[in-house]
Amino acid sequence: MHTAAGERIIIRGQTVGAPDRHGQIIEVRGDEGKPPYVVRFDDGHESLVYPGPDCVIEHAPRTS
Repeated sequence: MHTAAGERIIIRGQTVGAPDRHGQIIEVRGDEGKPPYVVRFDDGHESLVYPGPDCVIEHAPRTS
């Protein structure tokens, strides 16, 4: 998984009825866009995230 600061992350709920968590990647601490990521979730909480298979990265559109 490779990403850059400013892209969005979605962590899917792990149980039936659990909501997804949405946030913005504010810092990439791994080499070449690899995890871990510092994420600011939409509720304002910040956390160090090592994304698993339940995560989706919404990549920012590339501009030329």
